[in-house]
Amino acid sequence: MRPGITDGGVTMTETPKRLILLASASSYRSGDFVEAAKRLGIEVALGMDVPAPLAHTYNCPLPLDYLDLDRSTRAIAKYAGQNPVQVILSADDSATVLAAEASQRLGLRHNSPEAAEAAQDKYVMRQLFAKAGVPSPNFKLYSLNDDPEDIAEELNANRVTFPVVLKPRRLSGSRGVIRADSPMDFIVAHKRLQPILEKTGADDFLVEEFIPGFEVALEGMLDNGALKVLALFDKPDPLDGPFFEETIYVTPSRLPAGTQRAIFDCAAKAAAALGLLDGPVHAELRVNERGPWMVELAGRSIGGLCSRTLRFGTEMSLEELILRQAFGMEIETTQREGRAGGVMMIPIPKAGIFVGCSGLDEAKAAPGIESIEITAKLNYPIYPLPEGDSYLGFIFARGTAPEDVEAALRESHRRLHFEIAPEIPVMGV
Repeated sequence: MRPGITDGGVTMTETPKRLILLASASSYRSGDFVEAAKRLGIEVALGMDVPAPLAHTYNCPLPLDYLDLDRSTRAIAKYAGQNPVQVILSADDSATVLAAEASQRLGLRHNSPEAAEAAQDKYVMRQLFAKAGVPSPNFKLYSLNDDPEDIAEELNANRVTFPVVLKPRRLSGSRGVIRADSPMDFIVAHKRLQPILEKTGADDFLVEEFIPGFEVALEGMLDNGALKVLALFDKPDPLDGPFFEETIYVTPSRLPAGTQRAIFDCAAKAAAALGLLDGPVHAELRVNERGPWMVELAGRSIGGLCSRTLRFGTEMSLEELILRQAFGMEIETTQREGRAGGVMMIPIPKAGIFVGCSGLDEAKAAPGIESIEITAKLNYPIYPLPEGDSYLGFIFARGTAPEDVEAALRESHRRLHFEIAPEIPVMGV
């Protein structure tokens, strides 16, 4: 009922549409969701993993500790008791399980916490894929306490043969993912992975067989278990290791129609295997002569600022589409606009202090370029993979064909020059 309408002589007001948006303080994604919510008349309450004394800095009415799931769930429930909400959404990987737990506590539409957990924990994911017959690599879980030389010797006995990939159970964005082609490579990779895991409090990791092939990313929406594919991105740069830094995404895909259908079917089977039913999904797959293979599937939308590549109908963003589905609002179309689009996640070439960027005007002037966002902070340390978890920024392009978009992104990147100074070591460290 609209504000001001009377019912039996009593003025009734409509309950405002309100969203609790969970996002880490370092997330690229929250801003675009907030903007989409404003366009739709949805109030947003940010629930962030920040200490209470710093909450005002982020305009965050709901400071949370994502590591304390039970306490954070109670805090969300208390807030919602005073400020009724219809949707709890995690903008990134950091709080998908918390969003599911809190939604279940409040009786809101949600994926089960078990499904959300499975989409975050790569070991659980691999087990469920294997059980459901979803094509994915052979794997084995190891502890950091296991001797790396012993692991390297026994890999073949466990049906995980070289080349292999060492992978943290929970980190995203290819952080900590390292390829090893031999037992000696494995020992070196293990040594590099160990401090990354220890820094995050993890004590185990996966070893998987490396899947050769061409990599793609699928963006989709689940509605009561049915997968609607929104976009399929080609990744034209080879991702063969030893690290797996993503660079260019281009859509629509140039793969044959039959191959694309096989990818869609594989992703739908993977989502069902994890128990995901509703909301956005982002899947990474590899394709070779044996067909598509699941790398992983996340119960959230595409990361970084990459969603800005996608527009639906008359300039509807991916975030608006997600919010419309979550609130049960009308979605006129999920058809993308006609032109090809793409994004380059600008790689970090070396570790150091980011001092500056030149050539930005020339890079923006490259034909087909829509915009460039430099997101790295000046005078702050930056790290490439496998230790790093960010990019220098993002380049966006559109064109009549995917190959034009790819060429535009490469030319624009060629015109950019980044100054990275050596990081000065702290004495005694």
